[in-house]
Amino acid sequence: MGVLNTTPDSFSDGGSWLDPAAAVRHGLAMASDGADLVDVGGESTRPGARRVDAAEERRRVLPVVRGLAAAGVAVSVDTTRAATAEAALDAGAVLVNDVSGGLADAAMAGLVAERGVPYVAMHWRGPSDVMTSLADYDDVVVEVRDELAARVEALLHAGVRPDRLVVDPGLGFAKTAEHGWALLAHLDALGELGLPLLVGASRKGMLGPVLAGPDGTPRPAVGRDDATTAVTALAAAAGVWGVRVHAVRASADAVRVAARLAEARTEGTRAEGTRTEGSRTEGSCTEGSWAHPRPGRAAPA
Repeated sequence: MGVLNTTPDSFSDGGSWLDPAAAVRHGLAMASDGADLVDVGGESTRPGARRVDAAEERRRVLPVVRGLAAAGVAVSVDTTRAATAEAALDAGAVLVNDVSGGLADAAMAGLVAERGVPYVAMHWRGPSDVMTSLADYDDVVVEVRDELAARVEALLHAGVRPDRLVVDPGLGFAKTAEHGWALLAHLDALGELGLPLLVGASRKGMLGPVLAGPDGTPRPAVGRDDATTAVTALAAAAGVWGVRVHAVRASADAVRVAARLAEARTEGTRAEGTRTEGSRTEGSCTEGSWAHPRPGRAAPA
């Protein structure tokens, strides 16, 4: 999933793709580099960001969604508003990526259920301007898993189909760097939900201290792409459904390498005459096109 922010204030590329024509060109480039989805968002969700009004969000997003969809690119819309999601779906988007998991807008679950589209529900505790104060956990892995499970139950109750759902642990959203690393280290626990996982670690603050220079200064966001690729490789090897990244080509290469390694393990086991249960999860990003419809994975109708 390639990140396409049509915002002036996103944490790593704010202002880069405000012009719709430039945004469409960038989206096409990401698709060419290997993005299965281009995720278009018109509202920054960086820590401390304040909301923009719905009309402005749609003004930023819809021309880009239309342009990319018309060119044959699979587009997701990054929004917490049902009205924006509906307009983007009408413009050609095929998936809704909601960082609030439906908590920010009570109408979102009904819209997704009605339209039958794939829906990413992220773990969320509150809006960006207050979320840092909400990063309080006794056991972040258990609590994120359980809070996501509650959201999944609510979404299913609202009529969202289970094979349309993807969950995201929400790295950086009401979480410290230490929380983020704990979640990455225990993706298997999140897998207990029985749903595909999306991981979004690209350029995030948790990577900065790991890459700090000799004076201890965390590396800025624009210097974190190589580390992001490392996370992609590890996440793909762990069987996640997808990764959300700014720099697509290197992460797409990492996914291919993880896929080939998984194949080699299977081939080796078969050569020994032993049936393998397989370490890959159904619907993982190493399995191939995100859109291939099978039970239990998100795919457009």
